[in-house]
Amino acid sequence: MDSSVRFELRASILLISLDSPDQFPRLTRTVLRELLARFESIPAESNVRAVVITGTAQSFAAGADLEEVSALSPVEALRFSALGQSLMRAIESCPKPVIAAVRGYCLGGGLDLALACYLRIAGDDARFGHPGGSLGIITGWGGTARLPRIVGAARARELLTTGKFIDAAEAYAWRLVNRVVPPADALATAMEWAQEIPR
Repeated sequence: MDSSVRFELRASILLISLDSPDQFPRLTRTVLRELLARFESIPAESNVRAVVITGTAQSFAAGADLEEVSALSPVEALRFSALGQSLMRAIESCPKPVIAAVRGYCLGGGLDLALACYLRIAGDDARFGHPGGSLGIITGWGGTARLPRIVGAARARELLTTGKFIDAAEAYAWRLVNRVVPPADALATAMEWAQEIPR
């Protein structure tokens, strides 16, 4: 299922929207490259004061495309991992604040993407998890380092090894997200926060 990324400048806020025909955007190599290229250019974009990343009403991002990943050679898989790591570092180190507006499922590499952001706002329908752990797959995009820094080592191990999902309320209690709002308000709230951040 093809996934896509759209960039739109709204009153100095760069809105990045992930999309897919099935409403579950995947972080394919093409999507990762597009995101990385843009994040590498953002520091020099004086007309951008902040960035908001969002997905569809069903899913912020469903992680990597497992069909694509399963077809990679060992060398290609290493390059894919390095590509994802480069993107997450670019987001985390971006001099313009990056806010994740999460609705629906935020899974695997999608959770890694949200973790790399400066702030996270969740709709109350959001579900977070790293299901790869239950499949014997561990994230290679920095989630194993960022997650424990945010929620603590014990809770990070629980998510990464069991494959369990947590809802928005639990994510807020764990301090994984900064605020929980109705799903219809998640993007608007993120855009408002982005406007409130001093230049």
